[in-house]
Amino acid sequence: MVRVRTQLQRLDGQPQLFDLKTESSRRNINLPPMLVTQLRAHRIRQAEERLACPRWQDWNLIFPSTIGPPFDPQNLTKRFKAILGHAGLPDMRFHDLRHSCATLLFAQGVPLGVVQRTLGHSQFSLTMNTYVHIFPKVRKQAADAMERLRGGARVVVS
Repeated sequence: MVRVRTQLQRLDGQPQLFDLKTESSRRNINLPPMLVTQLRAHRIRQAEERLACPRWQDWNLIFPSTIGPPFDPQNLTKRFKAILGHAGLPDMRFHDLRHSCATLLFAQGVPLGVVQRTLGHSQFSLTMNTYVHIFPKVRKQAADAMERLRGGARVVVS
């Protein structure tokens, strides 16, 4: 489980961690076992990197820069774009991962309230109207479900 309690903001160009203001933004996110295994391995590698870096600044971050503080946003964007290119994926913004997460969870049948809490939103409407994108396949499934509900009877519109 990841406990989300702080957010990174830049003041006068310097990164600072602040407590989250709203109850809905403070949240616990359950992680799949595969990810927990990968994060544990990452923690071991990171401990080795800390010991090898005399300039290490410990911010207690899961994914820090090479010397410990938060990534510079431009460097994070560059690394993210390089990973996308290497994986053969289309170009997107780093923030689009939140949209992808919401859409994929919803498409897998995860209730909207759970998706909303995972993203830390206080309103269903923000999650649904901004973050969840409906795949064409899902629209067809909705039409097929309506067809089944009416029992295949022909509807005449005059």
